[in-house]
Amino acid sequence: MSDTRLVIFDCDGVLVDSEVISNEVLARELTAAGLATTLAQARRDYQGLLLEEIARDAGARLGRPLREDWISRYEQVRSEAFRRELCSIAGAAELVRAVRQAGIAVCVASQGALAKTRLSLELTGLAPYFRPEELFSAEQVARGKPFPDLFLHAAAAIGAPRSRCVVIEDTPSGARAAVAAGMRVLGYAPDSDAHALRDAGAEIVMSLAEVPALLGLP
Repeated sequence: MSDTRLVIFDCDGVLVDSEVISNEVLARELTAAGLATTLAQARRDYQGLLLEEIARDAGARLGRPLREDWISRYEQVRSEAFRRELCSIAGAAELVRAVRQAGIAVCVASQGALAKTRLSLELTGLAPYFRPEELFSAEQVARGKPFPDLFLHAAAAIGAPRSRCVVIEDTPSGARAAVAAGMRVLGYAPDSDAHALRDAGAEIVMSLAEVPALLGLP
């Protein structure tokens, strides 16, 4: 029997295969704004950050603020790309179903806005696996990842002790947030920096199919 009472899923890069899409759009939009940026640079410098943090950093590098509508334009272009290309991570639906069948609660806690999470889950067919009250966003707390606020908020809302929560993350900032919250964290690393995730305190998994055994599920 598992002693886990709640599995908290990050959305981007764990449930939905969105990181490359998002960062390709980000690289193009930053380049169009005057800050030449490649996909690799976008992922290295900005993956896991809030859009407001990205805009501030880009403005500082440019020596001038980005246009006031830059974030809204980026979100619009990204949504269009999601509708064309977004798919779920292999094994995501099966894992959520297995966790629920074991009597363990699940939720999503994303750095992104709730509207983005809802769209991502709908486009990939994962929306039926989560109730509306099981979706959480950094927009609901004072501080996003790498601070623990979001994960603590999700655990409190679900009613699970932090020591019995497991977080599945793909970014070092998310892993640090889980560790700071006093939670076990599994670092999903097939398309992420496994060394950075491990340094942030995560146990590395290369496939979601590995997770049930790590949770002690039958």
